[in-house]
Amino acid sequence: MTQPSDRHWPQGAFGAAQDQGQQGAYPPPPAQAPQTPPAPVAPGYGNGYGGPGPYGTPSPYGAYPTQPQPQPQPPTGRPRRVGRVAIAVAAVAALLVAGGVTYAVSSGDGKKSSPTAGASGDDPKPSGSPTASGGQDAAEDLNAQRRAGEARVLFVTKNDADVPGDGAWAQGPWVVGDTVVKAMYREVTGYSVTDGAKKWTVKLDSDICMAAPQHSPDGKIVIGVLDGHSSKSDCSVLRMIDAKTGTAGWRTAVPKPKGMTALSDLVLALSGNTVTAVGTDTSFGYSVTDGRQLFGKSSSGCVPFAFAGGSRLIAAADCPTAADEVVRQEIQGIDPVTGRPAWRYALDADWKVDKVFSVAPLAFFAHKEDMAGEVVDRKVLVLTDAGRLRSQIVFGKDEFEPRCGSGTILLRGEIQGWCAGAAADGAAVYLATKGSANEVVTFDLDTGRATGRSSPGDERSITPLTAEDGTVVHHIGPSIYAGGAVSTVAPAGGERKVLLKLPKTDAEGFSEARAVFADGRLFLLVPLIRALDDTAEQKTNTMMAFGK
Repeated sequence: MTQPSDRHWPQGAFGAAQDQGQQGAYPPPPAQAPQTPPAPVAPGYGNGYGGPGPYGTPSPYGAYPTQPQPQPQPPTGRPRRVGRVAIAVAAVAALLVAGGVTYAVSSGDGKKSSPTAGASGDDPKPSGSPTASGGQDAAEDLNAQRRAGEARVLFVTKNDADVPGDGAWAQGPWVVGDTVVKAMYREVTGYSVTDGAKKWTVKLDSDICMAAPQHSPDGKIVIGVLDGHSSKSDCSVLRMIDAKTGTAGWRTAVPKPKGMTALSDLVLALSGNTVTAVGTDTSFGYSVTDGRQLFGKSSSGCVPFAFAGGSRLIAAADCPTAADEVVRQEIQGIDPVTGRPAWRYALDADWKVDKVFSVAPLAFFAHKEDMAGEVVDRKVLVLTDAGRLRSQIVFGKDEFEPRCGSGTILLRGEIQGWCAGAAADGAAVYLATKGSANEVVTFDLDTGRATGRSSPGDERSITPLTAEDGTVVHHIGPSIYAGGAVSTVAPAGGERKVLLKLPKTDAEGFSEARAVFADGRLFLLVPLIRALDDTAEQKTNTMMAFGK
């Protein structure tokens, strides 16, 4: 364990607990990506008495009622400077509940910048390892308890990085072909999706502090790293990593604004071959291929303060008004090459863009605040491909709880991330109701009216992960009597098809994990790595995968 560093809290857990009454605090729904999206799932296993959930209530996640476990505390390094756009949120005990999976494991042990091509001189070449730490042995231990028909544990990896004493956040996972990628502290690592064997590692010379949730169509990811090693370092340097080859590409520093508006870190989003970086009074687009700056901040009119990536690039923008007390925002469809809006949709006065959970079709949460900044109303807006209003979903008596956030700080510029609890396709919008024994409500895209409900019964939770062509992939939470599952069901009804029946496993401790379901496999990543000493640190589980 290295000594605690005097630096930012690395951002990247995409799962902070959120205060219901603060600006932008309504938890955001799931992100979409151009190819295999990092679609998070609802929790699966672990301690039923986890930390507080997104609204300060006991977590609806978890599984089997076991003895409460000690909760990790936040890193003790320098807190992130937040300025006017960030909101401090609750302790890390609740941090990963939002949009995460609880699974307990018991096993053995302004100016255009010029990018720099290739890895920096301080970055070692990628290194490889034939096996992932703890991968096969731990999987065999768990599979020994597996019952007929249950999914296999493909691998379990343990931490092998000497992280600072105040801990480190992990970014990812990204699934690119036969590789699942994790970024943490000063390393980006690719593992085999079938057995967890470490395929490559890219070592960096400064801390990872941010990442775009999506990857490019050709398998490239973009992360943010600190520009130094002191308390004054900012999350302002972009790095490209090719996940197919395990090599580091270009790096470029994002220009910093002057004065108080410089006091915020960047939020990244990726669409096609463009990655956007936004901060307070800062907005840029860069080529994923070579790091060239494609566009900068608008000089007049409605100015984007956030982007959502995926198969389309969407911006949320602030618009000038005659009265200071009136808020006007719009959502824009952006040309990813020029940064210019192809269309604009203006929200009603005092309504704000909250979270974009689907870009195709475009569906997002919005909220209205009173003069004191308290949220007084919420709804979902669905737009056409041309940016016209298609429908509005008014919540009525149901309380919906899509869950996600942004590490320890909620940034105004983050309207997308690794989240769970909402999905959309060409047929409908699917929203999970609040609670541990809940339902998924289906809404018609054209009318905004509820057309159906889905519940697993037996006091179990259900969370939509992804949806395509009228088929919804759900995560079904475990009960006292049975493990969880990943399943599909058509919104019109019919038999539920189980894709993965997850095992019911006794466990020591638990981890709140972010997840991806891709190509029939479920990957779980623990976003916070922290322990009391080196021995415990090396025993910390970091990633697990299930499959048939």
